[in-house]
Amino acid sequence: MIKKSAKNILRNKKHYRMRRHIIGTEVRPRLSVFRSEKHMYAQIIDDSKSMTLVSASTLDADVKAQIEKTNDTQAAAAVGKVLAERAAGKGITEVVFDRGGFLYHGRVQALADAAREAGLKF
Repeated sequence: MIKKSAKNILRNKKHYRMRRHIIGTEVRPRLSVFRSEKHMYAQIIDDSKSMTLVSASTLDADVKAQIEKTNDTQAAAAVGKVLAERAAGKGITEVVFDRGGFLYHGRVQALADAAREAGLKF
């Protein structure tokens, strides 16, 4: 059985390998996703300026009002929807998706699908 620390090391290796190719610009910033055991975090980053433009997580009051649990696909979808709405308010319509070394499945996929439905293109 693979220990939790070994899984994290493998995920970080995948993430750094992907980050060599995925770069956020002013025109098309990067949508970065992180999931922990209890929460889901997402932020839109302009790598050329090293700035976070928009962020959302299950810890935000807007998201907490919509969800019961913070670690399921419904919570991830709520984060994706709120993030896309905030991005639209800042004039961001296109992003590059960075799944952070996580598999595109479950909560990560739910966040991405909800962000697409709310208007983000990637």
